Amino acid sequence: MTGESQWVWGSAAAGVFVVALLAWWIWRKSRRFADGDVFVASRFSAGNRLFPTQVLITPTSVVQYTPRWIGRQEETIHLAHVASVRIQTGALLSDVRIETTGGTDPILCHGHHKRDADRMKNLIEGYQTEYYRQGRV
Repeated sequence: MTGESQWVWGSAAAGVFVVALLAWWIWRKSRRFADGDVFVASRFSAGNRLFPTQVLITPTSVVQYTPRWIGRQEETIHLAHVASVRIQTGALLSDVRIETTGGTDPILCHGHHKRDADRMKNLIEGYQTEYYRQGRV
């Protein structure tokens, strides 16, 4: 092998390694962040191409989780502070807006499948009904 062909093969191997490392990092950051009812936005929606937003709904809270290249953005709202859930439906995907009673910015999630958006709303309403039925305030 000549020095030039070794350089070409070395550069190609380094390029493949970098692409594989980026693919692994994106896959790792895009995994579900928790067990339970986690709804992942579609990668076909704006803002969700590399790291789709995820929403976890538990009997006590709603968590919006968005991975970043380094770190994450996470916002949690207790079910007692959820004022309303709005679903805006498009041709294929839906946007979910979860308003709070505290006057803070709502949780806004773009690009969820219609069935997932309806399930999110039904879970929140069901958990709220159970929460208030138990007499918690």
